[in-house]
Amino acid sequence: THSDSLLVSSSCYKKQSNGLKEQNEYIPLVCKFEPDDNLVVQQIFYEGLMEMVPDTAFRGLRHHPESLWLYAAMTVISLVITKCWWVIGVLPASVMCLRYFCSRRVIHGYLRRAMNTDMGNIEKFYMKPQGSCFSVAVLEGKVVGGSVVLQRMSVDQRYRKCGVGVVLVRKVLEFAAHYGYSSVILGTTAYAPAAHRLYQRLGFCCVGVTNGYATPGGR
Repeated sequence: THSDSLLVSSSCYKKQSNGLKEQNEYIPLVCKFEPDDNLVVQQIFYEGLMEMVPDTAFRGLRHHPESLWLYAAMTVISLVITKCWWVIGVLPASVMCLRYFCSRRVIHGYLRRAMNTDMGNIEKFYMKPQGSCFSVAVLEGKVVGGSVVLQRMSVDQRYRKCGVGVVLVRKVLEFAAHYGYSSVILGTTAYAPAAHRLYQRLGFCCVGVTNGYATPGGR
């Protein structure tokens, strides 16, 4: 697979002249991945995926009304059977805890698989194959975000809204144009409206919706 992985790392930033918000002193630029960036890249990847735990367990529920109706029905039935009002509080809380546990388990399983393959050996998977690369983006001398074939895009929470996502996506587009690809395709979840706005701003459009989307690592 031809792939382009991005992150932001040291020695490639410049003073901004205009465009970004006033509080942002530097414009993130993209550089070539170096072995010294490996630990930071893996950490950002880990933190970005772990954000999906509450997203899928809690915030994602608004996209699944059938689950909400099921939980409500379970609560009412349990109340009728047990005639205990405290069930109204205990049962939903228990269900939410179970959802969080299951979501965390699935994400951890996906992380283990990723660290045993491409993210555990970036040099082998993205630097050596012809037509592939792994770049890093740098803001104020720090690695702050990354993406792999426009998958696993992740930006350090402290450096969001600084233009990092923009330079990462543009680098992927430049990579695709350089190698003669006619299009760039990505998939994202319904739980990420900010990511949707970013992609649309850079020229992407929605070509389809998959209702049966599974959490990474899930079935």
